[in-house]
Amino acid sequence: MRAALGLRRWRRNPLRRTTDLVEAWVALAAAVLLCVAVPLAGWNAGTSAHESLRRAVRAQQEQRTPTTARVVRPADVPASGPRTTESGGEERLRRSVVARWTAPDGSSRTGTVTTVRRHSAPGDTFALWTDRGGRPVAPPMRADTARAHAVTAGLMAALLTGLLVETVRRLVVRRLVLLRYADLDRAWAATGPDWGRTGTGS
Repeated sequence: MRAALGLRRWRRNPLRRTTDLVEAWVALAAAVLLCVAVPLAGWNAGTSAHESLRRAVRAQQEQRTPTTARVVRPADVPASGPRTTESGGEERLRRSVVARWTAPDGSSRTGTVTTVRRHSAPGDTFALWTDRGGRPVAPPMRADTARAHAVTAGLMAALLTGLLVETVRRLVVRRLVLLRYADLDRAWAATGPDWGRTGTGS
């Protein structure tokens, strides 16, 4: 709105310079882009990311199968992951164990896997996801996680688009300011030597 009012003012101002009018048009164009292009870019990016992630979720759910694994014995490798904090708060710790589970084809498999259970004694069971070949894999992405990633992608696209518009506007304004300084320098060079001599009789 301020850009539109400024444009109207400069169109009727006898002191208006060409750079002033260009700057007003640039400000108006930037305002329109911020109101239209930024939300549109965010929406398109978010929608595209959501469609892609939804297909990935569907594919993972089709290719991965939940099963129940039974601990055979602790593994010989050290546990990994966050440990107990100095303040006494306990964080989740991933432990490596040798476990046995059933593959999708019904065969029995045994291997070293990780679990977040605090205690993994022989005979304990825990949920495990496998691929079609019976190999342990990460759980499929959840639908709400995919939506969160899509929203983040949309917000980032909108932010980057807004930054791009503002950066271009600032660069154009900076160029216009340099042109004004150059015009002033030329004007001063033309009138400066005669400054103050009018009416002196010299």
